[in-house]
Amino acid sequence: MALRRSLFLLLASSCAEAFYIPGWSVKSYKDGEAIPLLVNKVYSDNTQLQYAYYDLPFICPPTGASHAGSSLLSGQSISLNLGEVLRGDRITQSDIELVMGKDQTCNALCTKTISRKDLRRAREMVRGGYVAEWIVDNLPGATSFVTVDKSRKYYAAGFKMGYKDIEINSGKHRFYINNHLTIVIRYRKAPAKDGERGGKVVVAFEVYTKSVGPEKRLEDGCPEDLSEVETPMELYIKPNSTDFSSQYSQSSYSPPETELDGDDGATLDIPYTYSVYWREDDKIEWAHRWDLYFVNQEEGSRIHWLAIVNSLIISGSLSAIVAMILARTIRGDIKTYKESALEDGKSKLKRRSRPGSGARTPKLAEKAMVGLLEQVGDDNNDADVSSDEEALEDVTGWKLLHGDVFRAPAYGYLLAPLVGSGMQLVFMAVGLLFLSSLGILNPSFRGGFVSVGVGLFVFAGLFSGYFSGRVYKTFGGKNWRKNTLITSILFPGLLFALVFILNLFVWAQASSTALPFGTLVAIIMLWLCIQLPLVYIGSWYGYIRTGAWEHPTKTTTLHRQLPARPWYIQPIQSILLAGLIPFAVIFIELLYVFQSLWQDKSGYYYVFGFLSVVSIILILTIAEVTIVTIYIKLCSEDYNWWWHSFFVGGASSVWVFGYCAWYYFVKLHIEGFVSGLLFFGYCFMACCVYGLLCGTVGFLTAYAFVRRIYGAIKAD
Repeated sequence: MALRRSLFLLLASSCAEAFYIPGWSVKSYKDGEAIPLLVNKVYSDNTQLQYAYYDLPFICPPTGASHAGSSLLSGQSISLNLGEVLRGDRITQSDIELVMGKDQTCNALCTKTISRKDLRRAREMVRGGYVAEWIVDNLPGATSFVTVDKSRKYYAAGFKMGYKDIEINSGKHRFYINNHLTIVIRYRKAPAKDGERGGKVVVAFEVYTKSVGPEKRLEDGCPEDLSEVETPMELYIKPNSTDFSSQYSQSSYSPPETELDGDDGATLDIPYTYSVYWREDDKIEWAHRWDLYFVNQEEGSRIHWLAIVNSLIISGSLSAIVAMILARTIRGDIKTYKESALEDGKSKLKRRSRPGSGARTPKLAEKAMVGLLEQVGDDNNDADVSSDEEALEDVTGWKLLHGDVFRAPAYGYLLAPLVGSGMQLVFMAVGLLFLSSLGILNPSFRGGFVSVGVGLFVFAGLFSGYFSGRVYKTFGGKNWRKNTLITSILFPGLLFALVFILNLFVWAQASSTALPFGTLVAIIMLWLCIQLPLVYIGSWYGYIRTGAWEHPTKTTTLHRQLPARPWYIQPIQSILLAGLIPFAVIFIELLYVFQSLWQDKSGYYYVFGFLSVVSIILILTIAEVTIVTIYIKLCSEDYNWWWHSFFVGGASSVWVFGYCAWYYFVKLHIEGFVSGLLFFGYCFMACCVYGLLCGTVGFLTAYAFVRRIYGAIKAD
């Protein structure tokens, strides 16, 4: 009941603006005050390659002039946090001037002369569906849309670089660039006393595009009439060759791609202009100004509720199975075991007790444990051997493994570091979900989710070292410093190697998605200079000060021979079957996560309250699945459960990666080898993180379960 109440409290927090904290970092402006406009990057749903806006050769370059409202010169970059750099942001000051409350019908930005090579780049951007991101008052510029029934308005972040059309007669593609931008800033009176003093806050930033040809322009470069544009700005340069000019004199001709490959020195002038309009809007609260970026919130809520109901049904069924195992099966096994031990103790007492002065009557439980747990035989007493064998006839299944169940696993020196890194990820995930559900990590904190996640991961090196050191000593390890080094390098090193390899491909594309060399050096310094010492401290405390966990039974010298096992408890089959259940818990929510990250124009996932609830149910499901799987394995007299519990816990990551592949080929339209490589590379890293986290949960759950059931035998 308490668990259910806490789940609904988390859910309620998600519904109460979980993605935004009202009143946090409110900035107001007065009439006539300049507001800087920042440009960021261009991106597309059809590719994973992003580019800095000012790196495009067909865009007006920055002039380097100083503008009011900003201490930066145009073209200078603002300082970015680690999360912004990792997500490919490149935010710089622009030459566009915005003044609160001042409309500007038309301003000429520049006339950019491009070569045929630059023209091909522009056509590639338009063909790829690239959109540009501008920023005003920390709001990304957006294109406004309405729902099909025209009942609600919503935003798609960014604005299109251009569009393409198809000639009806020839069927050839023609490309046009959007060279005039209409900027609409919506504002309202600032809250509290600031509003009484004339302060205003920005609540929306809209950008509308238009393609305007070079004809019929005024002296300042602005079009004569923006309301009626006869000829759009086509990305086409006529060939310089006389033969081509005479052969294709019609203006409607669009040449084949092969005719655009050569550079004959021809150029094209693209005039860029913009307009600015300020509109007061009292319908949008400042605290809710991000709401319009989230599409289909009502439908999304239904999906989340469906995901939670689905998760509760699966988890509830598993809970009933686990309760039956714990309350009936295991309790009955322990009772039978104790009765057999008691009878064996009584029979030994009758045979071995001798009358005499000073003779002590042995305790029944002591004799029972000596006879059954240590299996001490007496070669000189055939009656005792026969009695032990008769007592063990009723002892079957997991009870026979008391001498082998806590035997150190093979390659324990790798399992201990993995468990330590898994606890590091558990701490990071819990911290991120908690801060996001409270609204501290929200879309206005650009790059905050990744930056805080990296910080939590580095700090959690203490937990990584502690658990790795304790598990390593429990396995009987001697060289704890070597274990510390492996813990601090194994998983972080794998992630860094994957990021570096992917970065090489992105560097070759000159994309802003590539991490700068300085950022890579900063990540290495965080890794080696901060995390590694923290792992060392945690490992020293876990190995030296705390020590190993005590086991309720002793491990025998000789290994027990493993019996034949049915197909469904073979390692691979049982791991994959067990992993399917946690995947069934999260796959509905996973669909919404993928849709938010890969398909929605906003690109923001915001319902962390729902995600927290599903995550709690997921952890419970993994714990229950692991208990059932390990119990079946022990009942089959197989004591190799250490690695098995870890793999069972993380097995759903295999299904998640398969889901990623299905989503890529069925739902997405990503083009290009590098983009596909980035998609699967990112998904593989995410699945490794998810699998390691869940595997650690499964391992610790199984360890606690095994200690509990074998401790219950020894207790009496």
